Amino acid sequence: MNRRKWLRRLLADESGMVTVEAAYAIAAIVVMVLIAVGAVAAVTTQIRCTDAAREVARLSAAGDAPGREVAQRLVGDDARVSISDADDRVVVVEVRSGVAMLPGLTVSARAVAAKEPTGADQVVFAPGLGP
Repeated sequence: MNRRKWLRRLLADESGMVTVEAAYAIAAIVVMVLIAVGAVAAVTTQIRCTDAAREVARLSAAGDAPGREVAQRLVGDDARVSISDADDRVVVVEVRSGVAMLPGLTVSARAVAAKEPTGADQVVFAPGLGP
């Protein structure tokens, strides 16, 4: 009989439940903070990719060569840069990079710039004078 009372009291005892609930709440808060920090890291990486794509497109349109190094300096060493000429007048640049806090997530940005004229076809010499 005494044993049954003890077992009933043990099963009805709720001391310690607050500790378990607090542990779950703290774990949920930590997960939410990590997700928020990952989201901020993703937005920061997206902005860096956009800036790098714009700069690489501008440099490539002007005929400067070190566009890839500029992108890697702005975004990071894991940046993947692809530059293509769609026509004689357009440069398309795409920069991709992974997000540090969220493995598996890749952000990218594209930029387009018109090629700058070289000036060779704009020089007109007077008759009888040449280069």
